[in-house]
Amino acid sequence: MHTKKFSFNLVAVMTVAAFILSACGTAATPTAAPATVAPAPATQAPVPTTAPATAAPATAAPATTAPAAAPTIAYTFDGTGVAQGYKGTVVSSVPADLVTACKAEGMLTIIATPPNWANYGEIFADFQATTGVELNSLDPNAGSADELAAIEANKGNKGPQAPDIVDVGYAYGDQGVKAGDYMPYLGTYASKLPKTTLGIPTADPTGLWSIGYFGIMVIETNTAVVQNPPKNWADLLKPEYKGQVALAGDPQSSNQAIMAVYAAALANGGSLDNAQPGLDFWKKVNDAKNFVPVIAKVGTIAQGATPIELAWNYNALGDQQSLAGNPPIEIDYPSPSIGGAYVQAISAYAPHPNCAKVWMEIIHSDAGQIAWIKGGASVVSQADMQTRAVIPADVLKMLPDPSVLAAAVAPTVDQLTAAKALITKGWLSTVGVAIPTPAP
Repeated sequence: MHTKKFSFNLVAVMTVAAFILSACGTAATPTAAPATVAPAPATQAPVPTTAPATAAPATAAPATTAPAAAPTIAYTFDGTGVAQGYKGTVVSSVPADLVTACKAEGMLTIIATPPNWANYGEIFADFQATTGVELNSLDPNAGSADELAAIEANKGNKGPQAPDIVDVGYAYGDQGVKAGDYMPYLGTYASKLPKTTLGIPTADPTGLWSIGYFGIMVIETNTAVVQNPPKNWADLLKPEYKGQVALAGDPQSSNQAIMAVYAAALANGGSLDNAQPGLDFWKKVNDAKNFVPVIAKVGTIAQGATPIELAWNYNALGDQQSLAGNPPIEIDYPSPSIGGAYVQAISAYAPHPNCAKVWMEIIHSDAGQIAWIKGGASVVSQADMQTRAVIPADVLKMLPDPSVLAAAVAPTVDQLTAAKALITKGWLSTVGVAIPTPAP
């Protein structure tokens, strides 16, 4: 997810217009793939629910041969990464009937969600403590586009290759709605969400998706390798950074990487309506031989293979915390920069819809929102939680200075959609270098 779920925003940044967008981080340790879950019988198409458990939705397409198996991880949280030593807490706000129905399903399949992405590891632990159910993790290094592709590829597959939940950049939320990829669910939290976040709608009114968290683009540097870290966009062109600058994903599919290109446009003669200078800038970085065509993640950063990375602030913070000074990581906020929100949704073809609903309840609970804040992410319920004084003071310190967040540039939904189309289609033709996706 360092590729995807890799674009902060406090209350001050709530005044900023529309942030957006896929996500990912380091891969968890692979273990034996879980047993395939038996296909569920077809039922009627899903309708919005409030909280009660429901049967799995019917698939729109006829059953087909399951696609070739992708790498999977039978994930058991071991307390590593951002949430070092955390063993999970039962989230009591989750409706009991949903928990019971989830236990009967026996599994939740997630995708593009590594444990150090905005401190998801702590949410993994809470989910397992609440349900006792296996968490099956598909390709932690995938991007937002890959997540929607996985839904489409597994419409007729009720086995462990079919994702139940996605976490995608904001523009991919609308794309998934248009494709019919999401199941509506109006959880117990729905009426409590703010109407807007960063000036954009917080949730689909029918429950197809909702924003969970958001962040700002930063420069992350391994200072054991780079003694003079770059502070701004122009610095990335300096000869001293030859073979050291990388993105957190493939700009043809990763929301985080797309936003790094978009942000560069703002500092190089572009605007929110013109992302082309961002592509031109990254061509200059590549022509200067500074660009490394490798998806950066905590391992490659620590090893020095990609010592300089453009990433969401919460992912950079996760790396900084997990590495604990070995090597030291510096996080710099270039100006101008850009912010982005991520939305979470249940697959319309989820093999385990009740476990997916439990997941949605947990991420929007106080416990789930606080877990994200611990990972450096700003969250949709932050203002309400601060009013209720439920966020520990030491946890609030994990967020950037409000003035930094308020200075971030925010595109509208239409601007973001146009920029995404330009960047995904123009990366190879302008920059001229492919970025292979690493194995998880």
